[in-house]
Amino acid sequence: MTLAALLLAAGQSSRMRGTDKLMMPVQGQPCLRIMVKRLLDAQLPVFVTVPDLQHARNAALDGLDVIRVPVPTANHGMAHSLATGIMSLPSGSTASMVVPADMPSLKTSDFKRMVDEHKREPDLILRAATDDGKPGHPVIFPREFFDRLLQLTGDKGAQEVLRANPKRLRYVALPSDHATIDLDTPEDWEAWYT
Repeated sequence: MTLAALLLAAGQSSRMRGTDKLMMPVQGQPCLRIMVKRLLDAQLPVFVTVPDLQHARNAALDGLDVIRVPVPTANHGMAHSLATGIMSLPSGSTASMVVPADMPSLKTSDFKRMVDEHKREPDLILRAATDDGKPGHPVIFPREFFDRLLQLTGDKGAQEVLRANPKRLRYVALPSDHATIDLDTPEDWEAWYT
């Protein structure tokens, strides 16, 4: 069984009014770098989508054992980043943990919990949720769903696949609101820092 982490980091950060949210500092390092390190600490192979290999985000990954996946069509929506990332996974990948890169409340322990649940139920889609049941991220997709993910378009992510497979979906509770805090605006980041 090979579960690969796919960190989605090719978006335009358009709601940040000129600042790149994935370069915002978390524990003294860019958010993107911290997210990758946490996934690596969870003993996962990590694939990271980036806008292109000249982008500052790419430099933030220097020295880390990751596969960088440029997404030249990222401006067409999240589905393009997701599909390009899925296509980049090795043929031996039996599943992928899809992680938005703008969720610095997710910890290594959260990723390890998702991995442990996947080992117990490798045929299910596992979606992280808050401890009171609100769905969020990351989401683990078994390989049989990869083809469907490749067909997605626009900026809705994998919601269609989740809605179409309720009997194959199980929620995994993570502490507090780790699964739902994504930081898209300067105000989001300010609130998260305080």
